Amino acid sequence: MAVCAQSCSAAWAMVCVLWCLLGVTAGHLLLSPAASELFGSVFQSRKRQKAAGEAESGDCYRSPFRKPLAQLTNRPHCLDSSQHEAFIRSILSKPFKVPIPNYKGPLGLRSLGVKRAGLRGPLHDPFEEGALVLYEPPVLSAHDQLKIDKDKIPVHVVVDPVLSHVLRPHQREGVKFLWDCVTSRRIPGSHGCIMADEMGLGKTLQCITLMWTLLRQSPDCKPEIEKAVVVSPSSLVRNWYNEVEKWLGGRIQPLAIDGGSKEEIDRKLAGFMNQRGLRVPSPILIISYETFRLHAEVLQKGSVGLVICDEGHRLKNSENQTYQALNSLNTPRRVLISGTPIQNDLLEYFSLVHFVNSGILGTAQEFKRHFEMPILKGRDADASEAERHKGEERLKELISIVNRCLIRRTSDILSKYLPVKIEQVVCCRLTPLQTELYKNFLKQAKPVEELKEGKISVSSLSSITSLKKLCNHPALIYDKCVEEEEGFMGALGLFPSGYSTKSVEPQLSGKMLVLDYILAVTKSTSNDKVVLVSNYTQTLDLFEKLCRNRRYLYVRLDGTMSIKKRAKIVERFNSPSSPEFIFMLSSKAGGCGLNLIGANRLVMFDPDWNPANDEQAMARVWRDGQKKMCYIYRLLSTGTIEEKIFQRQTHKKALSSCVVDEEQDVERHFSLGELKELFTLNETTTSDTHDKIKCRRCVNGHQVRPPPAGSDCTSDLSQWQHCADKRGLQDSVLKAAWDAAVTFTFHQHSHEEQRGIP
Repeated sequence: MAVCAQSCSAAWAMVCVLWCLLGVTAGHLLLSPAASELFGSVFQSRKRQKAAGEAESGDCYRSPFRKPLAQLTNRPHCLDSSQHEAFIRSILSKPFKVPIPNYKGPLGLRSLGVKRAGLRGPLHDPFEEGALVLYEPPVLSAHDQLKIDKDKIPVHVVVDPVLSHVLRPHQREGVKFLWDCVTSRRIPGSHGCIMADEMGLGKTLQCITLMWTLLRQSPDCKPEIEKAVVVSPSSLVRNWYNEVEKWLGGRIQPLAIDGGSKEEIDRKLAGFMNQRGLRVPSPILIISYETFRLHAEVLQKGSVGLVICDEGHRLKNSENQTYQALNSLNTPRRVLISGTPIQNDLLEYFSLVHFVNSGILGTAQEFKRHFEMPILKGRDADASEAERHKGEERLKELISIVNRCLIRRTSDILSKYLPVKIEQVVCCRLTPLQTELYKNFLKQAKPVEELKEGKISVSSLSSITSLKKLCNHPALIYDKCVEEEEGFMGALGLFPSGYSTKSVEPQLSGKMLVLDYILAVTKSTSNDKVVLVSNYTQTLDLFEKLCRNRRYLYVRLDGTMSIKKRAKIVERFNSPSSPEFIFMLSSKAGGCGLNLIGANRLVMFDPDWNPANDEQAMARVWRDGQKKMCYIYRLLSTGTIEEKIFQRQTHKKALSSCVVDEEQDVERHFSLGELKELFTLNETTTSDTHDKIKCRRCVNGHQVRPPPAGSDCTSDLSQWQHCADKRGLQDSVLKAAWDAAVTFTFHQHSHEEQRGIP
């Protein structure tokens, strides 16, 4: 009993201690009435037991283990008001501290989540040395500053110094032009433009700078756009992704779609379109034209701030599905990139301008009637003086309208940064076998009557292809001879006895013979690398056979190669340590946008009807990063359909010059009627093209006066160097190959000499 009573006494003592402790720390204890009554009865009972114990022992209970926290009394301890106020002030005097090691910030000076007070400011310093300012707000008087709403004051728009420090002068000008166009400052109500710089001038970097600026800032102190879409050929999707990574580093995470199932692509596109807010996780979508067309429905469900169409000449036909899919995208700002905006006719040019700025040239019919027909009539060599005058007037009117939304700089700007380029058009005579096969074909096929009547049938187009392949090498039409197709009946007997297509036999083709010499001399006299370009994969097959015979190391890129693999072989070929001597390229399968600066010689083995394809392919080596002098060889079979195609290219380039480059002195060499003479063979000429331009600087085919001062690769062909023999050539490799089969050469340089970077 005694032990039990002692335990109970200890328990009650602890209850009292806790009650006193709560009274000391809180000042008072809030309890429910029932709890108060219970504690009151317990306390009174304990008080009586304590009094009885003291009476018996004469001493109060003390724990042998610890001292009481406060004096044990029956009266709660209360703080006076001055102590309470001092306690609260001591709490409030300690500011909140963020529990982050080494954090340094304006603690105590600014509340979290509260908007910063004061005037708005630009994202980057507009007064820093080298700053590229795209927008400068108007200067306000002191009176206006007092009246204006502080939250509506416009701020400077300044390009991120990370980009502005690497932009060249012409690129800074280009970025300013693009920004003015897409923000409707050049043409009120229109938000589009065409970036028509020639190849190699950095159009991609300029557009990346534009996107980054629009995504980050505006005069209203907020991003101009939330999202941007880049549409490009499939071969350039990965290149765009790499360029964004190169120039912006980890500042942005683009979404590149270059493969996957339909469901997977739809999911990614839906996720991209559903992004909202000031800081979108992946604000740039990079997608191919083909993928865009197939998944346009997903992208049309929302809006996009900006769309950039690379190699935009694909949109030349407003009737095709790709054009219509892009045109239905909900975006006001449209930028079209094309180094060659005119390809076949002015109506295609209208489609490009209409895509970016609808309505500024009227409807298609209005454009054709008011601009296209008068300009083309005035450019014809048979035009009357009145037609020429009217054409020039309409041309000036067209230029004045289009120049407000089109910027074009020619590659002569690159002469400040790149080594000299020697461009050469090499006419090669047909071999006796090619000549007999060519003449035999013209006797049998006879499609010239159809063309003269304005009819171009499937058989006519097939005949054109057959002649072009024959000019490359007789092996390409050998199967047609075996099967005795139209134009090749009885032709099999013209081939040497025992002939087989398994071996290349370069001596049977004039161009292949010249190419064989060019490669051999280059390999034996230098460490230069060579790019071989053709429109036909069959010709690339011949190149492979030749390389295996000569034991040249090579790589090949055509339409069968995946996009990821393309990027790898290009990177490997460009490495100075790579052993590959030759890069074979199909101009149809990805000549656009590739950077092949590992080579400094390029052979364009056959011409294309479209000068844009050839220009794109030939611009692969002479571009940013090239350190060696470049040599371009354009091979043509003398007196054949290839020269006619080249002449047609010249006509198209002249048309492009007068509309885009504003050159007023492009000579009118070819009548449109002359271009119908495709199915003829001139066996007596050294160059049918030289005959057609009626050169005044040559006597009996030999140049007696040099070209005008200041002429270069961009000049008219009549202002190039004309060589009927190898004495006037600058290229030692072509000199060594001349006697193989060369009959005539046009050549010209890009600029006089290499100049240092300013």
